[in-house]
Amino acid sequence: MFNRDTQKFRTFGRAKGKALTAGQQALMDDVFPKFDVGPDIKAGRNPFAGLEGPLWLEIGFGAAEHLIWQAQHNPDVSLLGVEPFLNGIAKATKGINDHAMTNLRLHRGDARDVLSLIPDGALDRVFVLFPDPWHKTRHHKRRLLRTEFIQELHRVIKPGGELRFGSDILHYVDWAMTRFYRHGGFSWSPTQVSDWRMRGEDWPETRYLKKALREGRTGHFFTFQRV
Repeated sequence: MFNRDTQKFRTFGRAKGKALTAGQQALMDDVFPKFDVGPDIKAGRNPFAGLEGPLWLEIGFGAAEHLIWQAQHNPDVSLLGVEPFLNGIAKATKGINDHAMTNLRLHRGDARDVLSLIPDGALDRVFVLFPDPWHKTRHHKRRLLRTEFIQELHRVIKPGGELRFGSDILHYVDWAMTRFYRHGGFSWSPTQVSDWRMRGEDWPETRYLKKALREGRTGHFFTFQRV
């Protein structure tokens, strides 16, 4: 199993941005605690325990647009979103409140702490969308999709389950794909360029992707199956 104690380096940048508005802070005080699995994580409990339906996990959901869309369009799924950035957590909490959703849980923190508590083969789908590319070579050790992390994803996803990965940084795509192929536990069989250049109908566009396209970067979209 993944040894969290040997992987203490950060895989994400800042943990908060501009100050929350009064409305956001009120939601964090009143609504967030009802959906926060942080206490389970601290107690060493599986955050998915007791949840019903297919179990999905989104790692690093940013502004929560994709997370909220998936929770809205898949009401029978139990979805956990993990994000270290406070402002992203606040946006996800607002989405939960605005749409009166009950199938979404949140954790503000490091996804590695969550994964270490999930039983083998428990998850039906995991999303790792547009992770921080950590451009500088000396920072590559901070990239999320390292070999050890891929192995941990393989452990928690059930056979036949999905791992969705997206990035607009070609160098990061090449770097990650090399490690996926080297691992060998995920299958991906493209037949044409559109297989990784086109989003599926159930893969909504986010503001981050729109910004990347405006700046001339191309989105790359991968759906792996756990073998």
